[in-house]
Formats: sequence, structure tokens, C-alpha cells
Amino acid sequence: MSRGARKDSGSRLRRASRGSNQSAVITVIALGYAKLWRARIGFDDRYEIYVCSGMRGGFGRAGTTIGGAYLTDTNTALRTIRHESVHADQWARYGASFAIRYLLEERRHPKAGNKFEIEAGLVDGGYTKSSDPRV
Repeated sequence: MSRGARKDSGSRLRRASRGSNQSAVITVIALGYAKLWRARIGFDDRYEIYVCSGMRGGFGRAGTTIGGAYLTDTNTALRTIRHESVHADQWARYGASFAIRYLLEERRHPKAGNKFEIEAGLVDGGYTKSSDPRV
């Protein structure tokens, strides 16, 4: 890998982890996990998140964000990426404790009632339908 590619890779990692060191470590682990599941790993510059697609398993629901990496099979619509990028923000805000916080919230208020999903956008996450046909 050239020096420029390494620099760009480091910049992407910082962007995906929102500058959080803890989220950066979690993101690197998530990217390694995605590679084990033979994911195609790209980077979405608009929403500053790694998109690991083509996975045949190893994630929850239609996709899961771990740190700054979104893991999925084929669910790569832009609105989904926008939704998942908010989860990357949450990982950066709470660090590793986000996983526990999310699971506890999911147990109390599942799916569309989960405050983390509400913050990320229920329409973008596919939890509710929009009345606006442009969305």
C-alpha cells in the first residue's frame, strides 16, 4: 500500500469513527469481522461510513452498524446509509457502551420504539413508511 493510500485510509477511519479513538478501534474490529464474512468494503464519502456489503450473515435485521462500519448483504440504499451513519455518530458518542445501551433500549422499547432508532430516523431505517413519495 502506498503512503498516499495509507494516509487516505487513516483519514477515512477518523471520519468513520467521528474522531473517537474508542470508535476507531471498534470500527477496525468490525472491518476485520466483515472481511471474515467476505464483505465488499467501500467507503461512503457523503455519510462518512464504511459500507460492508455482500455479507450472507453475521449481522442483525437488514444490517448492523458497528463503530463506523455498516454490515449488510444488499441493503445499501442512500437513505439506509444516512440512517446507519447516525448510528456511527452514536457509537462515537457512547463508545463501546453503545452496544449495551442499544440492547437495553431494544429490550424495553423494541424496533420503532427504540430511542436510538428514532434518532437515526424511522423512515430512513425502514421502520415506518413515509407519506412523501419522494422519500
